[in-house]
Amino acid sequence: MADFVDHVLLHIKAGDGGNGCASVHREKFKPLGGPDGGNGGRGGNIVLEVDANTSTLLEYHHRPHRKAGNGKQGMGANRDGATGEDIVLKVPNGTVVKDARSGEVLVDLVGPGTQYVAASGGFGGLGNAALANAKRKAPGFALLGEPGDEGDIVLELKTVADVALVGFPNAGKSSLIAALSAARPKIANYPFTTLIPNLGVVTAGETVFTVADVPGLIPGASEGKGLGHEFLRHVERCSTIVHVLDCATLEPGRDPLTDYDVIEAELAAYGSLQDRPRMVVLNKVDVPDGRELADIVRASLEERGVRVFEVSAATHEGLKPFAFAMAEMVELDRANKPIVEPTRLVLRPKQLGETGFTVRRVNERTFQVTGEKPERWIRQTDFTNDEAVGYLADRLERLGVEEELVKAGAEPGVEVVIGSMENGYIFDWQPTMGARVAGPRGSDNRI
Repeated sequence: MADFVDHVLLHIKAGDGGNGCASVHREKFKPLGGPDGGNGGRGGNIVLEVDANTSTLLEYHHRPHRKAGNGKQGMGANRDGATGEDIVLKVPNGTVVKDARSGEVLVDLVGPGTQYVAASGGFGGLGNAALANAKRKAPGFALLGEPGDEGDIVLELKTVADVALVGFPNAGKSSLIAALSAARPKIANYPFTTLIPNLGVVTAGETVFTVADVPGLIPGASEGKGLGHEFLRHVERCSTIVHVLDCATLEPGRDPLTDYDVIEAELAAYGSLQDRPRMVVLNKVDVPDGRELADIVRASLEERGVRVFEVSAATHEGLKPFAFAMAEMVELDRANKPIVEPTRLVLRPKQLGETGFTVRRVNERTFQVTGEKPERWIRQTDFTNDEAVGYLADRLERLGVEEELVKAGAEPGVEVVIGSMENGYIFDWQPTMGARVAGPRGSDNRI
């Protein structure tokens, strides 16, 4: 069974807001003490949080559906409903969140403790106590809670490491990680032993840095061949790229120079890695033929402007100067980068978007109204309650919807859709809309 997952599709649903309560205060000798219905509770949020102890997205591969708690309904005696429970999803450092439909990057989560609200809970509906005013002293209705955000997001892990070891399968990258650090990756003498990125912590003097053993690349990796796209993204965050070249390979048509050119071509085709400094490690020089080949190709590699180190992961030959050279490049990169501070979750009121609206003539007998306020008010309205429908009509009139409909050429009896044409709410419109509200589009319950 797989124990490492770095790409998942997550279906998330924030909690719905609780409905407001329509209640009248009653007590002895005071049967009608005024409205006392409380507000509904807000729905819970879906929050992503970077956890230093989490290294895989495996949990969300097995359980891709997550839903936060709904807000509770308001109650009499001015008691507000409880807020729905938030769901906090732990993700690894370096997780990128994308919109599943558009592919847009929503946030890049780097730094333990960083949080992101992936789906906001719906607002609770107001109770009749909050709706009371001088004109409407005892409302016999309350507002409905709003639905929470719902959608699909993609979580994509990009390993956060200082140095990336790249090279052909079986070039000795895992052996180098094991020799340089306390990591113990799977090591065997066949290609594609490493199927997941391995991280090792290396100490060189006073510098401590992480090295990622990226699974073996092959020609065509940038186009998805082999393990290509699955793991090339794990190179993106590294400040230094180290080519691990096999000086003891017996495969026909392969040698260190050819391997270097092939991997460089794949990195270039993948893009966004041209500015990373390179180093080259000629590995397996403990093999007689390997040392001889390393001596032959070293000058050609240095002519390409890269530092070259001859090492043996088996005997640890050359590892110390190689580790200090990596530390030097890591320190240089850190000195040129600002310190990344984790972004903490800040609770703010949910943005309600545009305060205006637009009126569009769809055809001779149909008009469409879109806008944050009228669409939100529609969601809050209980269409089974005539008083609630009248309250909605008053709100729309005050906003100026009727006036704009008249300007657009609407005549009494035309169909007005508020929201989308597919599932908005329809009205048989009259200049006083209150008695003509129909409900969800497609219903036959026109009044």
